Amino acid sequence: MILADTVRQLAFDPGIAPAEGGLPGLSVLKTVVSSVNLFAVIATVGALCVSGVVWAWGHHSGSHGAEAKGKQGAMVAAGCALLLGAANGIVAFFSAMGTQVH
Repeated sequence: MILADTVRQLAFDPGIAPAEGGLPGLSVLKTVVSSVNLFAVIATVGALCVSGVVWAWGHHSGSHGAEAKGKQGAMVAAGCALLLGAANGIVAFFSAMGTQVH
């Protein structure tokens, strides 16, 4: 019974919260993640440009399949840009929501 009570108490409140500066290399990790985010934004701009060209080419050549794929690519690139730009806000929002769960 003692083990069950201990597990129940740990499941209720383990006493763990995010703390900055707890591990070495945190600044390096932040730099790496920021660089990956920048790379993804640049790739998304390229994908949007290519999708726009395919969309225009499909429209002017009468290729409805290419036009549809260009539109689809543009929407996917726009969605990726939205998620990349909002990544910090999304994580912060759900982290704050998670702290309210008891």
